[in-house]
Amino acid sequence: MQRPFQSICVVGLGYIGLPTAAVIAANGVKVIGVDVQQSVVDKINQGEIHIIEPDLDAVTARVVQRGALHAVTQPREADAFLIAVPTPFHDNKADLSYVFTAADAVAPKLRPGNIVVLESTSPPGTTEMLIEKMAAKRPDLRFPKKGATEVDIFVAYCPERVLPGRVLTELVENDRIIGGATTECSERAAALYRIFCKGELLVTDSRTAELCKLTENSFRDVNIAFANELSLVCDKLGVNVWELIRLSNHHPRVKILQPGPGVGGHCIAVDPWFIVEAAPQQARLIRTAREINDNKPHWVLDKVKAAIGGHRGGRPRIAVLGLSFKPDVDDLRESPALHIATMLAELENSKLLVSEPHVAALPKGLDGRSHVTLLEDHAAAIAEADIVLMLVNHRQYYEMPADLLNGKVVIDTRGVWA
Repeated sequence: MQRPFQSICVVGLGYIGLPTAAVIAANGVKVIGVDVQQSVVDKINQGEIHIIEPDLDAVTARVVQRGALHAVTQPREADAFLIAVPTPFHDNKADLSYVFTAADAVAPKLRPGNIVVLESTSPPGTTEMLIEKMAAKRPDLRFPKKGATEVDIFVAYCPERVLPGRVLTELVENDRIIGGATTECSERAAALYRIFCKGELLVTDSRTAELCKLTENSFRDVNIAFANELSLVCDKLGVNVWELIRLSNHHPRVKILQPGPGVGGHCIAVDPWFIVEAAPQQARLIRTAREINDNKPHWVLDKVKAAIGGHRGGRPRIAVLGLSFKPDVDDLRESPALHIATMLAELENSKLLVSEPHVAALPKGLDGRSHVTLLEDHAAAIAEADIVLMLVNHRQYYEMPADLLNGKVVIDTRGVWA
């Protein structure tokens, strides 16, 4: 029996698009990967990857070698199109330009029977706008709309919901939300995801699916904000927040999350603002939580400033431990640790000894500064430092001898040494 999808075009080969393309190709379907960066395309076609994700390098090399995955810079004809491009935000509003640029690029390649699936995190109503954009480009094709009984092109919204570091596993095992523009669109999308997804496929409409992804991350953001606000309260009252949370979590119905220097990543740090943008008068708790988490890096900076002010003996040396947005990944998107390090670098009143085991060079904002050095050995950075600032609890840092901290000012935002 012939598969319903012989070829799939994945637009956007980043942290979600590339693993998705590789997993689909590994399941025997020809995949055309599209990325606007020629360097990314070239690297993938050599069987290499440009991001860090466990086991992705081996899977990518294997499917490229078999000819199951090929990368290009422009979409080509296929049976299905997956759009997994960034949706950044500016001034707390979603920037959908990448989504609409992808729609413009895909539209000329569409033929009757195709399905277009948007995976990019988007505000409610984006899929409907995507349909309008493509329909304007292709008046010869019938797109799904209210009251339509027959269509040529099927459209759905299916948000990704994977954890960096476990993407290949969760792409396959996690349940997926299937938000079709129509019931038939949902059925076509479900058939597409059944190629590689073993989790349950939960069918709804596109607008509910869009809001579902935002809701999941806003729920996390609100709970993290509670932990972060609790850390401020404990600091004011002289209480160890890590011990407080540990004890409180012994209650059978309490599970407080861990505080940190803020919230990062392209999802949790961004998605709640999409809800606030869509319903500003109603999303008051979501807005407040986002403001609490956005302000946490400035609170950490004030702690470091106080330590610098109390230092005697010239310009202090600060060991900055971690730049990524979460442990054991190379992802710097919306990272509060990077934000703090950059603000410190701009002060120019200290020497920064930066440790980030997952990057090979200092990122923008820290590079080119004579008082900022990237050290491969975090123990050496700590040994040389007057102030130790723990920002990201990478597993390497837990293995450090405790006596390295003797005589130093320690600002631990992750509870590694609590």
